[in-house]
Amino acid sequence: MSEPQTGAQASPYGYPYWDWVAREDPEYVKAREPLSKVSIGEGRALSIQYREMVIIGILAHRGRKEGVVAHMKRAIAHGATKRALLEAIQSAAVPGGGPTFSVGIQALMQIDSEGGFSNG
Repeated sequence: MSEPQTGAQASPYGYPYWDWVAREDPEYVKAREPLSKVSIGEGRALSIQYREMVIIGILAHRGRKEGVVAHMKRAIAHGATKRALLEAIQSAAVPGGGPTFSVGIQALMQIDSEGGFSNG
């Protein structure tokens, strides 16, 4: 059995619950790795920043602000701008409504207030 992953290894988003899962059931975390590589990894037709924007819209719709923040940070790390993220939230608000828009904008404002945009 391999050593359990921790921190960014168990989750590229830094979700602390993945550290716990990695300690309790490292086989489960290892089994999820191939799916994670396909869904959020490099080398796919849709770039990581755009796949992250899809995830952001879904998480905003579900009211998961902490997840929106984490995925926005990864999108930014892969080239997303503040304007692109704003437009992604605006687009998600069409089918998702006001609550989706509110959660997304609050996450975007948090990242902006923390100085998270050096790329516009």
